[in-house]
Amino acid sequence: MKLTKHVRQALLVLMAATLPISGAAAADTKVKWKMAGTFSSSLPQLGTLGKRIQDQIDKVSGGNMEIRFYEPNALVPPLEAFDAVSMGAIDAAFSTPGFWGGKVPALQVFGALPFGPAAPEYMAWFYFGGGKEIFDEIYAKYGIKSVMCGMLAPEGSGWFKKEIKSVDDLNGLKLRFFGLGAKALAKFGVSAQLLAAPDVYPALDRGVIDGLEFVQPAIDLKMGFWQIAKFYYFPGWHQQSTFFDLMMNKDKWDKLSPTQQAQIESVCGDNVRYGIAEGEAIQLPALKALQEKGVTIKKWSDEDLAKLHGAVDEVIAEQVAADPDFARAYASFSAFRDDYATWKEIGYLK
Repeated sequence: MKLTKHVRQALLVLMAATLPISGAAAADTKVKWKMAGTFSSSLPQLGTLGKRIQDQIDKVSGGNMEIRFYEPNALVPPLEAFDAVSMGAIDAAFSTPGFWGGKVPALQVFGALPFGPAAPEYMAWFYFGGGKEIFDEIYAKYGIKSVMCGMLAPEGSGWFKKEIKSVDDLNGLKLRFFGLGAKALAKFGVSAQLLAAPDVYPALDRGVIDGLEFVQPAIDLKMGFWQIAKFYYFPGWHQQSTFFDLMMNKDKWDKLSPTQQAQIESVCGDNVRYGIAEGEAIQLPALKALQEKGVTIKKWSDEDLAKLHGAVDEVIAEQVAADPDFARAYASFSAFRDDYATWKEIGYLK
């Protein structure tokens, strides 16, 4: 039987669709990586966003890439993940750049900035205002390639066993606190330290610390702080939005094909979107649950926030003077923020 021209063309299309995938994607070497989690996969956002990378990269790559999520301490202790990735002892880790401020002060600019931007502004600076270029250069010094891979909504700013009537009452307290906010609280006589997630509740329970900030209501509810402390303070002046990133050993990243690199970047970009949307959706139910458990929600006064802002300004000035990379990153952010203020003023409702 003689086939018509249109039938022949249809058969060719059908045959092409059933052939194995060709080109770069088919030729890519299968990747099997181990990724250290710095938070348990049972924790909303902090852990679930990391576990989501594992699941999504498998789907996007058609099973050609495996980035397996490991619980904290299964590969390395959470606060040792940076060095482990840098040396190639592990392939990757999911964390926040702000965790590594003690090693690399400039990375604090890319984690969370006290009295800093909401997610849209932070992302605009990072992706289109020069932030990413500086970020890449800083991590490359340590043999790491990192991709922003999650973002958290505003945090709470303190759990306390007793009511804190003003920031001046913080003098002499021992608190678990994060990043530049911890340095600002030192101006008020606070002894602040960064504790890994598994250590926070026991430290509060045993009185090793007098209070803490951890993350958002939905996560803090899961952590059970309400069983010990009943006063929960807002707003999260120290973390209005927080970037999370996927750190990867740079030599191993460089060996990936362009397709595989694009797959990781695409999954991480989607993870940022997912984190923002989920983070905003889950906080109110958690706040209601906490109040039902007897937690009192408190807000810092305008006077207290002004004092905290002044302390933050001092800390930023000290960090700028002490570290050239911090100074460069913060100057980039500040210049963008000054320009962005005009758009924010005319474009958004108050």
